[in-house]
This record gives sequence, C-alpha cells and structure tokens, in this order.
Amino acid sequence: MKSSPVDLKLFDFQLDKNKIALEPVSPRDHSRLLVLDKNYSDLNFYDLPSFLDAGDTLVLNETKVIPSYFECIRKRADKSSKIKLNLIKELEDGSWLILVKPKKRVRINDKIIFSATDEIEAIVLAFDEDDHIKISFNLDKEKLIKWIFVNGTMPLPPYIMSQRDIKKEDELDYQTVYARTHGSAAAPTAGLHFTENLIEEIKSKGVNICTVILHVGSGTFSPIKTNDILDHKIHSEWCCLGADQVKILNHTKENKNKIVAVGTTSMRILETAVNMEGIFSEYIGETDIYITPGFKFNAVDILVTNFHLPRSSLFVLVCAFYGIQNMQKAYKYAIKNNYRFYSYGDACLIKKNYDI
Repeated sequence: MKSSPVDLKLFDFQLDKNKIALEPVSPRDHSRLLVLDKNYSDLNFYDLPSFLDAGDTLVLNETKVIPSYFECIRKRADKSSKIKLNLIKELEDGSWLILVKPKKRVRINDKIIFSATDEIEAIVLAFDEDDHIKISFNLDKEKLIKWIFVNGTMPLPPYIMSQRDIKKEDELDYQTVYARTHGSAAAPTAGLHFTENLIEEIKSKGVNICTVILHVGSGTFSPIKTNDILDHKIHSEWCCLGADQVKILNHTKENKNKIVAVGTTSMRILETAVNMEGIFSEYIGETDIYITPGFKFNAVDILVTNFHLPRSSLFVLVCAFYGIQNMQKAYKYAIKNNYRFYSYGDACLIKKNYDI
C-alpha cells in the first residue's frame, strides 16, 4: 500500500543569491554554527566541542573529492563541439558515469577528447537514467586516476561556478582535512569546517572518532523533480562501515552516549548499517537510502550539517530529523540573521527531535 503523497512544496523556500557563500571562511572553524534544539543558539564552529562529552562518537566521512570537472571536445566524424562535464562515478566494469552540458551535443559512439596532447579520450557507450551518460576511457584505471588528479578541476557546485571562476585555492578548500579515499563527485561539505587542531581538541575530551566512507555521487545533490517527494528516486552511492568502527558505534550505544553524524552522507551510511534495535553491522556496498518525514532514526542523536538547497533530498532529510515546520522556521531565522548558505557556507547542529 502506497503512503500518502508528500507535497514537494513543503520543502521549498526563497533564498537571495547574496546569501550563497562563494568563498569559505578562514580559518575553517570560524564559520558560524546555528544550534537547533528547543531553542536556537548562535555560535561558531569552533564551539562544537562544548556539545560533545567523553564517550560520545563523532562520525566523519573520509571520502576524497576527485577533481572531476573537465572542458572537453566532442568529436563525431569530421564535426566537433565544446562540452563541459563532470565525472560522477566509476562502475565495476571500469566505465564511468558522467554528466554533460549541453547534453544534446552528445550521442552514442561519439568520441570525447579530454586531452589531445596526452591522447586521453573516451567513447560514449550509453545514456543512463536521469541525465547520466556512460563512457569508456582508452586508459587503464590506475593510470587514469593519476591523470585525473593531475589534470582535473575541482567540481564546484553550479551555484558557485555561475558566479565566479574556479581558483587554485579550491583544491584545498573543497576538500576536508581528513579526506583519505578518493571517489566523490562532490565534497561532504559539513566536514569542511574542521581543522586538524579542532579534531585534536575533540579527541582530547575523550570523544571517539569514527571514520566511514560514502562516495558522494549525483544521488546526494540531484534535485527532486516529482510533485510527490515519495516518487523521487535516489541514485545509489558506494559506502563502507568497517568492523572496528562498528565496535566503536555499538559500544557508544551500549553506554548511552551520543552518536554525532558530521554531514548527511555520514547519517545515510549509519542509518543504512543499523537495525531497528540500534545495533550496527559491517556494511560495504551501495546504498540508496532515502530519508523522508516519518523515517525512524535508529543511529544518530545529533546531525552537524550545512544549509541545504530547497526542494532537495538533503533538505527533506533534515526536515525528517527536526520536523518540517521546525526546519522551515529555523531556515527563516538563518536567512534573517545572515547565515551563509550551501557548500562554502555556515553550519547547523541539529539535535534529534523526539516529538515528531
């Protein structure tokens, strides 16, 4: 039996372009932090340790962003055209899913020239669902990854790239200080606020650090286009929760300490790998978990996250955690009080709402 429709309009709000952060704050942890509990608190991100106690566990997604943005040449017989593309995800067979603009310039069997000098090119194999295009490179995996990291550009979101050029500084700014395992098409942006010193301060309080991996793909940031949000389909993303981390999480639960997810990506793998009793298990593979209002949260007590786009699955997720009306009210407060939005913007700390 299908659930009652949930109108996309419930997750809409208006935001002026001047509220969108085009540059990060420096130092990273000097961004603002809006704490959402029964009341609001206006703090800075470096105040985060005051909300953590010995025995709590802070969960960080250590995925590393691939410099996956390219401006290429599409060749078809004796015709050529300029295109812009993002590498989204490597598939098991070695092919890649990409997003292309303008998509209409690409057909199956077209050749995409990434570098004429280095002779790096790909063939268009197929059109996947929701604008993805499948391509195959003329280079083996190991050499290709090395070439991408040398020649690719950081894939900043469109709302930044439409207002400024990509800078050299973005190579560091759009990567968390704890990024380890490459595979993401976008940054897990809640983690961008952490400095190494802040992490050490948190550890010194006796807080556990649990690292997970979820490679951010288009499933995280694709807009919802269906009027009923329950009809929206999220693309799967690869994630990993290892045995050592499972022990930390289960020990935290057993001792009734808090699990704090840094970012919606961390939350999604935690809620994927936990059962109804709050017990975690190892998990390696794809997840397409879609968290909507009414979802029963079994893993996370506190979510640290950025301010998200309207009509997005991420805004739907935070509404599920804190309540739709509560979240809309909080966003109005953030807008009125000049919080900076989106990837390079400020953060909020959301305590789980047990009343919804």
